[in-house]
Amino acid sequence: MTATGCGADGGDTAAGSGSGSAAARPADRVEPLATTPVPRLPVTVDSADGGRTTVTSTDRIVPLTGSLSEIVFTLGLGKHVVARDITATFEQAAQLPVVTRAHDVSAESVLSLRPTLVIADTTTGPAEAVDQIRDAGVPLLVVKPAKSLADVGPRIDTVAAALGVKAAGTALKERTERRIAAVRKDIPPHGKDGSPRVAFLYLRGSASVYLLGGAESGASSLLEAAGAVDAGKASGLRKDFTAITSEALAKAAPDAILVMTKGLESVGGPEGLVKIPGVAETPAGMDRRIVSVDDGVLLNYGPRTDEVLRSVVDQLYPDGM
Repeated sequence: MTATGCGADGGDTAAGSGSGSAAARPADRVEPLATTPVPRLPVTVDSADGGRTTVTSTDRIVPLTGSLSEIVFTLGLGKHVVARDITATFEQAAQLPVVTRAHDVSAESVLSLRPTLVIADTTTGPAEAVDQIRDAGVPLLVVKPAKSLADVGPRIDTVAAALGVKAAGTALKERTERRIAAVRKDIPPHGKDGSPRVAFLYLRGSASVYLLGGAESGASSLLEAAGAVDAGKASGLRKDFTAITSEALAKAAPDAILVMTKGLESVGGPEGLVKIPGVAETPAGMDRRIVSVDDGVLLNYGPRTDEVLRSVVDQLYPDGM
């Protein structure tokens, strides 16, 4: 995130200046529950890929996405995690060995760590690696990916149930929902121009990847919770992403642009962003109105969703509009 603020329940939240510039950043940490739960095992749970998984030990856990790692650590079982996905960048996990290569899982690396439970989601791949881990006899749970605020609670419940800590899952879900509600309560009323239109851009300048998010990008729920309109979705883009063109941006007509921090850096910051064809001609480009959130948390829809939402809100409405 780009700056700190005071949030609900005394937790740290993050906010930005609305300019897209990098201010002093707080430590990238998760906040575990106050009481460390004791797993009640064995448990058998449904896996999103159609099977059932029996978990007998949580001594050596390998979550295969950053968002799943975030849930495990926040539930209080971080000391049992023995590896991480490359997207698990928060401080408590940063020193763990990485078992992914360009977001693909290395089955050999996972198995070498002798895990007692591997947690993946339906986007984890390649499929051959997932099958290899399961064929080795390792309990492997697949969960559905999170795409909206409505997925936060069920995803926490699913992971907590697999870890044998259902009560901790309920407590974390309630804490997260309470904090999200507190942020939404603080959203200022809109001015005479109504809800701001915000376009989510996925940028990787080093690879010349410039994409405009549509209805399936995962950003719509977050933007709508912040009192904004997803400009890509509202302009008729039904799929997840489409290549940025001057015509698509003109139709979206965003008042602000949402980007991941590393994506913004990859194009040279705000001044580089407005050099992408069509950006400078949008209201957002003309006003340099950019909302930047760290890559590792923006679309996780996990226990830190309130911090993400707070950052978006504070950057969208810096003057309490």
